[in-house]
Amino acid sequence: MSNPGKNFLYTLPIALKQGLRHPKRKLLLLGLIPLSITTLGIKQELVEAQEAKITNQQTAYINNWQNASFPVENFQGYTSPFGPRGRGFHYGLDLAAPKGSYIRNWWTGKVVEVWEDGRCGTGIVIQSGSWEHVYCHVQGRVETRSGRRYLIDRGGGIMLPQGQVFPAGSRIARVGMTGRTSGPHLHWGLKYGGRWVDPALILREMYTQQTRQLSRSENRYMVTYNSEVVSN
Repeated sequence: MSNPGKNFLYTLPIALKQGLRHPKRKLLLLGLIPLSITTLGIKQELVEAQEAKITNQQTAYINNWQNASFPVENFQGYTSPFGPRGRGFHYGLDLAAPKGSYIRNWWTGKVVEVWEDGRCGTGIVIQSGSWEHVYCHVQGRVETRSGRRYLIDRGGGIMLPQGQVFPAGSRIARVGMTGRTSGPHLHWGLKYGGRWVDPALILREMYTQQTRQLSRSENRYMVTYNSEVVSN
C-alpha cells in the first residue's frame, strides 16, 4: 500500500476538514477523489452498464449538490468501485471506515425500506424524489413495533423508523460488518429513475460544486473583511 501521506485520497479529506473549521466555510463533503470507471462488455448486464455510462455522466449534472453530504464519517478509502467485479457486477461504491463510524444521509429523503439479508446485511433505502440511495452492512437489527419497522442500533443511539423523512447530513446508521463482507465498510448504491448510477460520478460533481461554492464564500469573506479594515 502506498504511503497515505503522499496519496491525494488521504490529503483531500484533511484539507476539506480544515476548511470546515472556518466560520465562513460550510462544506458537507469530506474525502472525495475522482474515481475511474471501467466497463467490460462480457455479459449482457455489463453491456447494459457500458451503454448506460453516458446516461450516468449526464445524471451527475442534473442536480445542485451543494447541500449533499458525504455518506460516511472517518473515511479511510474506496475499496471497491462501481462496475465489473469477478464474474458479476458491483452496483455500488464501497467506502472503508472503522467499525462504528457514523453514516450520514446523503440527501434529504424518506426511509422507504429497512431490511436484513445474507448479502447486504442490515440495509436502508432512502427515497429522494427520483433518487434512491442504498446503505448496506450497517450495524443493528430490524425490529417491528406497533406495525412499524425500525432499524435499531442501541450501541450507536440509532432508531431509524421506516417512513420517516431525514435531512441531508443526518446520522442514520453506523458502519458495520453485517451480511457478506470481509471488513468494515459502507456499500453505498444510487439509483436514478430506477436505474443504477455510478456514485463516483455524483461524488465528483459534489466536490466540484462544493469547492466552487467554498471559493466564492472565501472571496466574499475577504471582500467584507478588507472593507471593514479600510472603514476602521
